[in-house]
Amino acid sequence: MKWKWYVYIIECEDKSYYVGRTWKPDQRWIQHISGLGGEYTKQHKPKRLVYLEEYESFEEASLREKQLKGWTRKKKKKLITGEWGKWE
Repeated sequence: MKWKWYVYIIECEDKSYYVGRTWKPDQRWIQHISGLGGEYTKQHKPKRLVYLEEYESFEEASLREKQLKGWTRKKKKKLITGEWGKWE
């Protein structure tokens, strides 16, 4: 059985965004809200999952995660709201 991989964005209580990658989104969310998901979300307190993309391979998901981590907050927000890629 081949697992699917997911790239996700969490909005934290301080309005910052956390970008991550997992093959079990539900379990990973539980880890984040319980303080076991990583240092960033432990300090910034996850509020809600705001974005999720599915990939067939670990490599694809890793590349996308790296790309999104390099984006500005404004660009991430446009992706989350569906405005990314639309003409302004």
